[in-house]
Amino acid sequence: MEQTIHRGLDGVLIDTSKICSIDGLKGELIYRGYDIRELADKASFEEVIYLLWNGELPTEAELHSFQDELKPHFAVPEEVLGVLRLFPPDASPMHALRTAVSALAAADKDRDGVDLANVRRIGLKLTAQAATLTAALQRLREGKDPVDPHPELGVAANFLYMLSGEEPTEAAVRVMDVALVLHAEHGSNASTFVARATASTLTDVYSAITAAIGSLKGPLHGGANTAVMQMLEQINGVEDVERFVLDKLSQEKARIPGFGHRVYRVLDPRAAILEGVAEKLAAESGDAKWFEMSQEMERVMDREMERRGKQVKPNVDFFSASVYRMLGFPADMYTPIFAVARVPGWMAHLLEQYADNRLMRPKLKYEGPRGKTFVPLSER
Repeated sequence: MEQTIHRGLDGVLIDTSKICSIDGLKGELIYRGYDIRELADKASFEEVIYLLWNGELPTEAELHSFQDELKPHFAVPEEVLGVLRLFPPDASPMHALRTAVSALAAADKDRDGVDLANVRRIGLKLTAQAATLTAALQRLREGKDPVDPHPELGVAANFLYMLSGEEPTEAAVRVMDVALVLHAEHGSNASTFVARATASTLTDVYSAITAAIGSLKGPLHGGANTAVMQMLEQINGVEDVERFVLDKLSQEKARIPGFGHRVYRVLDPRAAILEGVAEKLAAESGDAKWFEMSQEMERVMDREMERRGKQVKPNVDFFSASVYRMLGFPADMYTPIFAVARVPGWMAHLLEQYADNRLMRPKLKYEGPRGKTFVPLSER
């Protein structure tokens, strides 16, 4: 019987989920029933984490209780910070983060339990400590000592605080909150699938999240925002954007980083939100160069795609690049920031997976030779 091959698992349903709904034709992204636009506009990152893990937004009392649960977990064991200190300054931040997250398991006596209470406990640790590790990594690369987490700050504020050693402004925290909310969850993307597939063996949470970070690193996934910034850095200014785009599009198999998406056939709703954030940041900071270049690139791409009868719109990576640059982050730190945001989403899926597990065991269609006769080594 002929079997249908779905390369890249296109259209294959691997399970049911109550976490996230994406409609690529409508440009719709929903977390647990709530539209991403409303969550980005009104919710804190902690509220969204609670929503993803528990199925509903918290009451004020539940939110305070959850924040109190999270706060003790920001501190990272000194031996794990020691792992980061071993990396040279030019080491890939994603390699360093992946290794440090894996090392966290060695410092956790209950690292292997996959009962839901323990999975949730590790989720709290990894959600907080991913921010601490990423900030510490950047400090060490700058030749500075890591900054201890602030006992009273949430994830977004603590992340910014641990980068600079100074309490961030409310405006900066709000921008960071929005960026984290937008990147927190996105269905069965590559890294989430990897996390669930890894967990389906009933291995530990640390292994599943380490695998997910490895997947996120790729330039076709979380690494795309770094590629966007590296592209913009090649362009002298707004006046050179059109020439750059036309040169790129004239090349065979041309691809402009930050445009197009595996799921969305219209504008990625997260990109629209981040465009507004970037515009506001540009006005407030007085450094509009990156945003203006991004807008011009979007305009040229819209015109050229229309001429070609195609619809290729910006994705979440496109405007996140200029947002992160205006917040002062170097390009190669963009993907680790993505990982900080995505840990709660991965954990939501792991809670689902461990609660009703089935080992994932897809098949490959064999097209190799058959009937070969073994020849002894002395006769080959």
